[in-house]
Amino acid sequence: MKNNYPEIDQVIEYIDAHLYDSLSLSDLAAQAGYSRYHFTRIFKQRVGVPPLYYLSALRLQKAKDLLIETDFPIREIGMEIGQQSLGTFTTRFTERVGVTPAHFRHSAKRAEHPVRTLKNLSGWVDPRTFMETFHTVNGTLKTEVPFDGITLIGLFPKPIPEGLPTYGTLVSSMGGFAMTGVKPGVYYLMATSVSWKMPVHDFLLPHKTLRTRAKKPIIVAPYKEIPHQNVTLHPPKLDDPPILVSLPLLMNNFLERLRQHSNR
Repeated sequence: MKNNYPEIDQVIEYIDAHLYDSLSLSDLAAQAGYSRYHFTRIFKQRVGVPPLYYLSALRLQKAKDLLIETDFPIREIGMEIGQQSLGTFTTRFTERVGVTPAHFRHSAKRAEHPVRTLKNLSGWVDPRTFMETFHTVNGTLKTEVPFDGITLIGLFPKPIPEGLPTYGTLVSSMGGFAMTGVKPGVYYLMATSVSWKMPVHDFLLPHKTLRTRAKKPIIVAPYKEIPHQNVTLHPPKLDDPPILVSLPLLMNNFLERLRQHSNR
């Protein structure tokens, strides 16, 4: 596939190398040699989100790394990524990861449990698959490389996997999937994978997980057919937005859904 605007790759590499610096939109546009307006337009076209939003997402991803890989106080980690207030850092982290910084740090001790539980279950199907209310988003999931594990698929309100998806499901094999009960709105489909043999560290901090994202939004509207979604998991690409949402949180939420269904 042709790489549109390869200069965006250079900007992404520049952002990664200067993550702790004070970077303005003008600084980033200058790296690409464009006006701020034109740069913002083509960056969003490639990555899905505006450049400064992408920068803030990378900094939160770095905060996740520091929470798991160091014992730095949470306040210091917030300051490291440019948040002067612990309250502001906690609020933004919670909104975009799904749990507080403290909860995310402590989740490393029990993150393997939902993976083991899902692996030991046989023939599980998302109970929402059979709902008939509202609309259904159907799709087919494929992968570019061999993979054995689970795939987390979500419909997000923004073109970046952060916060809890508005709708989501888990599947244990390639092939068809469905998300039902979807209310009218505009959504962005994104997915990532957790292999059965993956170390806890690698899905707590999903830098290397297979992933996919729909380039165009899914529009759900009354009396309008929703196109079938053909999505392919691939190794991380330079212009993929970081996966901020806590994957253990999504797996635990799915298991709770299965438990509630089995108790009916």
